[in-house]
Amino acid sequence: MADIAIIFHWPPSDLLEMELEDLLTWHSFAIARWNQIHEAPE
Repeated sequence: MADIAIIFHWPPSDLLEMELEDLLTWHSFAIARWNQIHEAPE
């Protein structure tokens, strides 16, 4: 949950209300965003 909160600036209280499936979906979005932000320059 911390990675979702850090990337999207959401408070943990918002994440506690989500279903596990939603958390896993947002987790994959957070990983994609992290990789996009930190990709090596061409």
